[in-house]
Amino acid sequence: MAISLGDMAVGETGKVTGFNKTNLVYRKKLLAMGLTPGAVFSVTRYAPMGDPIEISVRGFALSLRKDEAAVLLVEKV
Repeated sequence: MAISLGDMAVGETGKVTGFNKTNLVYRKKLLAMGLTPGAVFSVTRYAPMGDPIEISVRGFALSLRKDEAAVLLVEKV
C-alpha cells in the first residue's frame, strides 16, 4: 500500500514505490538525488515545524521539503 513520506514516523524504514503524477519537475530532481523506485531509506528526523524531513538513503542524509516529499509514493518495510 503506497503512502506519503510525510505519513512516516522518525526511525521507520521505507521503500520508494513510485511518484505522484502531478509534479514532474520534482520527480526529475528526486530521481537525480537517488530516490529511484526500490530505493530503501529511513526517516531520520523532522524539523521542529515539520518542514523539512530528513531521510537517510544510499549512505547519505537528504532533506526534503514537504511539497517535494509529497511527490514520493512509499511503503513501509
